[in-house]
Amino acid sequence: MQGVGKMSHNAATEGGAKESASHTKAPQSSWGEIVSFFKTLAFILALAFGIRVTMVEPFKIPSGSMIPTLEIGDFILVLKFRYGLRMPFMTHSALAWGKPSRGDVVVFTRPDDPNSPDEDDSKINIIKRVVGLPGESVEVRGARVYINGKALDEPYARWSEGGKIDGSFGPKTVPSGHVLLLGDNRDNSKDSRFWTDPFLDERRIKGKAVLIFWSFDSFSRIFTRIR
Repeated sequence: MQGVGKMSHNAATEGGAKESASHTKAPQSSWGEIVSFFKTLAFILALAFGIRVTMVEPFKIPSGSMIPTLEIGDFILVLKFRYGLRMPFMTHSALAWGKPSRGDVVVFTRPDDPNSPDEDDSKINIIKRVVGLPGESVEVRGARVYINGKALDEPYARWSEGGKIDGSFGPKTVPSGHVLLLGDNRDNSKDSRFWTDPFLDERRIKGKAVLIFWSFDSFSRIFTRIR
């Protein structure tokens, strides 16, 4: 009988020790789960930031300078790796492997223009269409664009006022490594024609606009390719 009582006492002692150990491990286990959660969250955020900076970035259209192709309030996706590798906080691409083509709709920044002292143009993301390429002579006269003296066929262009006189340009030759850009809404677009330096360094292009992924103007525009 004494032996049985002794075993019962030992079992009770072991059970108490196990119960005490389980209470000690519980907070450690919870802390480990919290640390694991924040590690996973940090990885996801870093991955999303990396994709946004180097691969794809969403933009909202703030003005009507690209009507009818893009409407005010359209949300678009821009392929940032289309022309090269871009790094955070850099105005120029770190590594270039592609060139913009005529007709590409692109997002870019440009050097601050001394003729607009009230704002820093270099901080503004702008969207326009590539029209003039390096080495080409570009002229805008009336409601037509001429490349090397030949009228350009532009089904996307809109001249709502028949081509304003103050929108005339050139002829001027696009320098090497640069492009000339125009908005599709030609009579309501502040583009290369009105800049102090009308030609943009290709390295300042952030990427090519490829898709409208949301539009408050019309649901039928959602998932429309930008051409």
